[in-house]
Amino acid sequence: MDTFKNIMVAVDFNDSIGELMIFADSLAQKYEAKLWVLHVADPEPDFVGYEPGPQYIRDLQAEEYRQEHRSLQQVCDSFISKEVESDALLIQGSTVSTVLEEAKKLNVDLLIVGTHKHSFLYSLLNESVSMELVKKAEIPMLTIPINE
Repeated sequence: MDTFKNIMVAVDFNDSIGELMIFADSLAQKYEAKLWVLHVADPEPDFVGYEPGPQYIRDLQAEEYRQEHRSLQQVCDSFISKEVESDALLIQGSTVSTVLEEAKKLNVDLLIVGTHKHSFLYSLLNESVSMELVKKAEIPMLTIPINE
């Protein structure tokens, strides 16, 4: 593979998103690729077989998702060059499987994620989402070390 047409960057609002986005943007410019910016939100807490919670709780959750999507859109507007085609995606689900499913659906050629610099022992005991993605992804993946 000598070129990337669809690049996905999976972001978490706890990361220093700036570093990740600037890197993703420069790669997208270099390859004239489309940039998908994905944030996976926690799934609804309603359990199958139970009545959904009160309406005001559902309204609060809906507002929270709208707010997260606006934040994601702002991140794109702030860090992605105007000449790069991009889309912000906010999807509910389990992080690893949602990222991999979306990457497949969108025909992503390269997945970019941030990794935190923790000690080897910490990493061994608390396997991170990035590491799980590295193991399961069937497409090229680029991990960017993020300073906290």
